[in-house]
Amino acid sequence: MISITDKAAGELRALLERKNAEPGRGLRLGVTKGGCAGWQYVMEIAAPEDGDEIVELPGARLIVAADSTSKLAGCRVDYVDDLSDAGFRIENPNAARSCGCGTSFETASEPTPEPEDCGKS
Repeated sequence: MISITDKAAGELRALLERKNAEPGRGLRLGVTKGGCAGWQYVMEIAAPEDGDEIVELPGARLIVAADSTSKLAGCRVDYVDDLSDAGFRIENPNAARSCGCGTSFETASEPTPEPEDCGKS
């Protein structure tokens, strides 16, 4: 199961409101091949698809793509707002190595696809 911090949940509620998201939509998280470490995170405001895992929150919804649950199991979603950047961050216990840019990772249990240069995903 994936968890979300109170700060991230509040930011997600505000984001859904600003985007006038339709009922049932939420922050959908997934993993796709790419990035400089082999796998990269994908986040979008979307409706759940068949088989997705849904985490219901007061006034918001976090959705984990069905094909990404094994790579995101046990993750925690946080929201960071500092001088250099702001946005949702995924703390992934399945990541054996993460890229310096923070958007891609490699798992210890699964071979990764051929990595790309940072920022060219």
